[in-house]
Amino acid sequence: MAVHHLAFATRDLAATDAFYREVMGFELVKAVAAPTPDGGWAKHVFYDTGDGSLIAFWDLHDPAIGDTWSPAISTGLGLPAWVNHLAFDAPSLADLDARKRRWLETGHDVMEVDHGFCRSVYTNDPNGILVEFCSTTAPFTADDADVAARVLAEPAPALEAPPPASFHRADRLAERPASG
Repeated sequence: MAVHHLAFATRDLAATDAFYREVMGFELVKAVAAPTPDGGWAKHVFYDTGDGSLIAFWDLHDPAIGDTWSPAISTGLGLPAWVNHLAFDAPSLADLDARKRRWLETGHDVMEVDHGFCRSVYTNDPNGILVEFCSTTAPFTADDADVAARVLAEPAPALEAPPPASFHRADRLAERPASG
């Protein structure tokens, strides 16, 4: 079953909108402004990720919620940034490389990891959410499923060595406003 949409909060809707449209290449398809249950109001904006599935963001204006919350889905909970993250499909390695170039050209540093069965690139959105594009490079096999079942059942499984990561620094000129 496909996911219709995932929804997250944002503290800076303008930065979130620019990131998801200009950096990620997603299309803004719907926005709703409505009252919240406790007397405030909110905007709920939706972006098509390219295949009809959506990602949405809440821009909250509600005194009952307050302003001490963090939109970072991992670090806001006291977890490392890599724990909770958004992974979007890159259907080919060429597409993955194009997305990495786009991130770098728009001033975003990129971490790249070859996990063996997939290759991924990662950056952070304006909300402190780690985003990933991932391309599957090997089909899942019956042996993979057997190993997965054993690892799941094992209280202290044997650990694999983590895959090496490559770091790509963005051209910081991409972040500077044009002089005029």
